[in-house]
Amino acid sequence: MRVLLIGANGYLGRYVADRLLADPAVQLTALGRGDDADVRFDLATGSPGALTRFLDAVHPGVVINCAGATRGGARELTRHNTVAVATICESLRRSGCGARLVQLGCAAEYGPSQPGSSTAEDAVPRPGGPYGVSKLAATELVLGSGLDAVVLRVFSPVGPGTPAGSPLGRLAEAMRRAMQSGDGELKLSGLGVQRDFVDVRDVARAVHAASLSAAQGVVNIGTGRAVRLRDAAAVLARVAGYGGSLHEIDVPQHGQHAQHPQAHGHPGRPAGLAAIGSPRSEATAEQLAAATAQPPYPYPDGCGAWQQADVRTARDRLGWRPRINLEESLADIWMEAACRI
Repeated sequence: MRVLLIGANGYLGRYVADRLLADPAVQLTALGRGDDADVRFDLATGSPGALTRFLDAVHPGVVINCAGATRGGARELTRHNTVAVATICESLRRSGCGARLVQLGCAAEYGPSQPGSSTAEDAVPRPGGPYGVSKLAATELVLGSGLDAVVLRVFSPVGPGTPAGSPLGRLAEAMRRAMQSGDGELKLSGLGVQRDFVDVRDVARAVHAASLSAAQGVVNIGTGRAVRLRDAAAVLARVAGYGGSLHEIDVPQHGQHAQHPQAHGHPGRPAGLAAIGSPRSEATAEQLAAATAQPPYPYPDGCGAWQQADVRTARDRLGWRPRINLEESLADIWMEAACRI
């Protein structure tokens, strides 16, 4: 099976590449913007015609898109997360290769959830920031393309190589600095947030399974269990051998503004959560503009205080279950951080 992997040098893409290369039946070609890609191509600026010619020449059976941006303004996120996917879909429609598309989406497309609930694939998406908006637009392009395609909505990926800007990456770095300086007290904010952390190597297994399956539509990839960041911090402290105390910084709320309940507050503190369960109709252009133009958000990912995946579809349609528990993921995150002490 010939596979074209887009974004092989990203956090998720590296593990997907490793997983595919371990399959002797896979012939892998990596496409990306970097010099180490097999083929250099910028999806955000390249033409669908050029990519179509490449697809016709290589004739892959599967195209996997792990590329995208997680940071930046609305224009940059739209360019790398939405326009890029539009280019892929247009090229696949023009090409005669008939490839299956596996698109990596994210839980930020759903936005905040009711505490205690599990989010299934049929939940109405309500992204709380420009990143989720850009990824949701990409998902809609894939689902409306008429292609043989599946979108994997990955919840909170963790494990070795976790970006320093992610919650657990920031936590590991803060603990490393505290241990390096001999600080017996670690002050952190936002420890009350709860997320469904899934190991990046399990995500790679899910991508591999999706590429071989006939599943279409949206499939959640998570563990089905939300973990409070405070509890993850305690596990990380135990794994790291940090004997100091952990204190959550209580940051005062900013003023509330009724016109956009998610547009204000500190990244570690909930704001306007009374609106989480309210009914929502189709997003208007004004609502989408508001979602992309009014930072800061109460949570950097726009997902509120709680997210937990309903992962039954992944089990039933992909035959996939997570294997790596959070403690093992945190131990591997710490091993990388400890190397810098």
